[in-house]
Amino acid sequence: MSAMFERKSVYRYDYRRSPDQAARAIVRRPVVVVGAGPVGLAAAIDLGLRGVPVVLIDDADRIGEGSRGICWSKRTLEICDRFGVGESLVAQGVTWKIGKLYRGSDLVFSFDLLPEDGHKMPAFINLQQFYLEKALVERANELDLVDLRWKNRLIAVEQHNDHVLLTIDTPDGPYSLEADWLIAADGARSSTRDLLGLSFSGVTFEDKFLIADIRMAADLPTERRFWFDPPFHSGQSALMHRQPDNVWRIDLQLGPDADVAEEQKPERVTARLKRMLGERPFELEWISVYRFNCRRLDRFIHGRVVFVGDAAHQVSPFGARGANSGIQDAENLVWKLALVIKGEASEALIGSYETERIQAADENIRHSTRSTDFIAPHSAAERALRNAVLALAPTAEFARRMINSGRLSVATVYDSPLSTADESPFAGSARLGAPLPDCPIRNADGSAGYLLENLGDDFTLLTFKNGAPPPSAPEGVSRFSVGIDIDDPDGAAARRLDATPGAVYLLRPDHHLCARWRSYDRGKVAAARDRALGKS
Repeated sequence: MSAMFERKSVYRYDYRRSPDQAARAIVRRPVVVVGAGPVGLAAAIDLGLRGVPVVLIDDADRIGEGSRGICWSKRTLEICDRFGVGESLVAQGVTWKIGKLYRGSDLVFSFDLLPEDGHKMPAFINLQQFYLEKALVERANELDLVDLRWKNRLIAVEQHNDHVLLTIDTPDGPYSLEADWLIAADGARSSTRDLLGLSFSGVTFEDKFLIADIRMAADLPTERRFWFDPPFHSGQSALMHRQPDNVWRIDLQLGPDADVAEEQKPERVTARLKRMLGERPFELEWISVYRFNCRRLDRFIHGRVVFVGDAAHQVSPFGARGANSGIQDAENLVWKLALVIKGEASEALIGSYETERIQAADENIRHSTRSTDFIAPHSAAERALRNAVLALAPTAEFARRMINSGRLSVATVYDSPLSTADESPFAGSARLGAPLPDCPIRNADGSAGYLLENLGDDFTLLTFKNGAPPPSAPEGVSRFSVGIDIDDPDGAAARRLDATPGAVYLLRPDHHLCARWRSYDRGKVAAARDRALGKS
C-alpha cells in the first residue's frame, strides 16, 4: 500500500503490434526475457551486445511510478559502463562513498566505501530507479537485436525438452511464442514463478518501515546517515539519503504493530518528518509502508526457464543488495547463455549460473538478516547487546565491526568450479573469483584511461611485460599486455594484481578473474578456459 503525489518523471512507451502476432505458424526465438525493469533490461542489452537476438516483454507501458531502488553500486556501474551508459548515469546521479552512523545525536563512527583511489566508477551513486530504467530503455532501443514489447503480458508457460511455449496477452489479444530459453526477470511478484507453481523459502520480517521521498532544498552533506534511537524518532531507527532533483529518501522504522493505513496519512508523515528536519520546507513525493523478506527459490533454473533478480531472491532494502544483485545475476547468466546458444559451450555451463548466484543470494540474505536483527532486536537481551556494541564503537574497533545497519553491496567473490586454483600465492586487492579491480592506465596513444575499459566481451588474457614478446593467446581468448598495449604509469595495476614481470591473468567474459600464473604456459591457459566453460 502506498501513496504517490505529483511526479513528473513518468515515462510512457507505445504498444506496437509485433509481426509474431500475425505469423501463420508459431515463431521460435532464442531468448525471451520477461520484465523490463533494471534486471530484465540489463539481460536484454547484454544479449544484444553479444550477438544474440532477444525479445523483452513487459506488461506495463510506463516506468517512473513508485519509490524503488536508488543506490547503485560500483560493480553495477561498471556493468552499465560496458553497456555504454555508465558515464551518463554517474553524471546524472549523486556520487557518495561516506557513511555515518549515529546513536541518538552522537556520531558513533564514519566509514569510507572506496578508500582505494583510481577507479573509474565511484563506490555508489544515488539515482532514482526510473532514471536508470530510462537510460537502459534508450540503450535497448538502439540495439537491432533487442525487440522491446510493451503491454505484452505473459499468461501461460508450457515446458518442453528444448524450448518453452509462451502465451502472451496484448491489447490485440493473446498470441503464442516459442523460446529456446526464458529469462524470468519479472520481480518479487513474478507471474512466471506463479505460472510454474514455484514458491520461496525464507523469512518475512514483522517490523514495518516507512519510506518517504520528499523534495527539499537543503545544504546537507552527501552521505549515508543512519541513526539508532534518534531524538526525533525515539526507540527506533532512521536512514537518510540524497537523490538528484533535491529529492531525499527517508526510512523510518515503525515497529511490528504499526497501523499501515494510519502511518501513510500525509499529515502523520509530515509531523514525523518535521520532528526530524525542523523547519525546513519540503514536499511529499511518495509514501509507502513496507515489510521485507529474506528468501529465495530453492533452484534458479527450471528446465528452460531461468530466474534472475527479485523473481529468484528477495532481501531487505538495507545495503542496496536487491537491484544491484539482480543486475549481476543477469551479467553472470548472459555470457554463459550466449556461448551455449552459439554452440561454443554445452548446456552444463548454464548450471554454473545457479551455483554462483545462489552463493551470491545466500551471502546477501545472510547480510540482510543480520542487519535486520541488529536494527530491530527480537528480545530485551538482544537490544541490550546492541546498545553495548554501540556504546563501545566510538573507541573500540572490534565493536565497529559488529555494527550492521546494512552492509553495503559489493560484488560476490565466487568460490566457483569454473576457477582454476592458484599455483603460487598472490597478494593485492585482486581475488580469484572476483571482478578485476579497476585502476588508471595510459593508452597506447598516450591518453589516460582505465584498465576495465580495455576488457572485451570474451575471455581475455591479461599479461605483464617481461622483456620477451607478448605470448599468443589460445583460440577463443583475446590478449592485451601491460607494458606493451597499455602502460601502468603509477604501478596501480601491478599493485592491485600483485603482478610480477611475465605474470598472466585469465578473465571471464564477465571480467571475473578465473585463473592466474606467474609465467605463461599455453596449455595451462587453454585448460583454464575449458574449465571456465564448464568442460571439466
